[in-house]
Amino acid sequence: MNVGDKVPDLLGKDAEGNEIRLSDYPGKKIALYFYPKDNTSGCTAEACSIRDNYDDLLKAGYQAIGVSVDSAESHKKFAAKYDLPFPLIADTDHHLVEQMGVWGEKSMYGRKYMGTFRTTFIISPEGTIEHIMLPKQIKTKIHAEQILAL
Repeated sequence: MNVGDKVPDLLGKDAEGNEIRLSDYPGKKIALYFYPKDNTSGCTAEACSIRDNYDDLLKAGYQAIGVSVDSAESHKKFAAKYDLPFPLIADTDHHLVEQMGVWGEKSMYGRKYMGTFRTTFIISPEGTIEHIMLPKQIKTKIHAEQILAL
């Protein structure tokens, strides 16, 4: 997906099994952020940055939605542990990560594996991509501030 592309309305299901749609947030910009794994240091820092600045994001017209390929049960525990006030999509079938182009081969310590590239899409109220923050641009501890600075 690229800037200017239209994002499908149905994004997926949250930890409670509710469908999450762009149309659920009329007039809001969506900060759709993809992260590799619940309860890892970088992903926790990123989620907590968004949590700690959630009111400012809402005031600025944003709705944050997190996405990873973790299970709904994992998301429930992660959200409860860190008191996350925004939805987390459990993309266990990899539909959304593949559709958005953030799933691919990664490597760590010389080992290659498939995973999610940390990426944030800013989606207009009309459902088009306005901005893409790539993995090397995202600073997990201050990610909300990065979004607010756009």
